Amino acid sequence: MQPYANRGGDSGIQSFELAPNSITVGFKDGSQYLYDHSATGQNNVERMKQLATSGQGLNEFINRQVRTMYAQKLR
Repeated sequence: MQPYANRGGDSGIQSFELAPNSITVGFKDGSQYLYDHSATGQNNVERMKQLATSGQGLNEFINRQVRTMYAQKLR
């Protein structure tokens, strides 16, 4: 997992890991969720990857667009 830049300064996200068809997101509370093309949708996952690498907007996107559309809760 690599650290999330949190350029907005108020994100609940701590880290993320990219894979070809998925993104794993680590939150500050210690939870980790896997979002993939089949459960979350390809467009959503690819947008999440963009937001993760830019360091801004990922937490808001998850809360507004894909909140419970994760493939698996890892922690």
